[in-house]
Amino acid sequence: MEGMLGQVPSWMEDLAEPASEHSWGLFRDLNLGEDTELSGREKALIGVGVAAATSCPYCIYFHTEEARLGGVTDEELREAVNLAADTKYFSTVLHGNETDLDEFKAETDEIVEYITKQQAPADD
Repeated sequence: MEGMLGQVPSWMEDLAEPASEHSWGLFRDLNLGEDTELSGREKALIGVGVAAATSCPYCIYFHTEEARLGGVTDEELREAVNLAADTKYFSTVLHGNETDLDEFKAETDEIVEYITKQQAPADD
């Protein structure tokens, strides 16, 4: 940990002993790992969005700084936060109105099919 971060953050000491190694492994491999499907930049933007949606000031600060290290602009940070807010908003609408999940999935599939057809190259 110290080799990757330059220190052992004090908050890591708050983890219960049986979970400390596992928790560091998750953090290291998912957030800092280079052998993942998502780039560090993409992971940082996801982190900012989730942190904003969960209103966690610790995570907002960490992932914002992580994103800046990856060259993310202020405009991109704002967009990530707005996308998270959009998702949280519509999730509230869907859950609060008890939208039928099967109907929602069917409509989404129809939308995806329509857009896919619209994006297909025209036959000559």
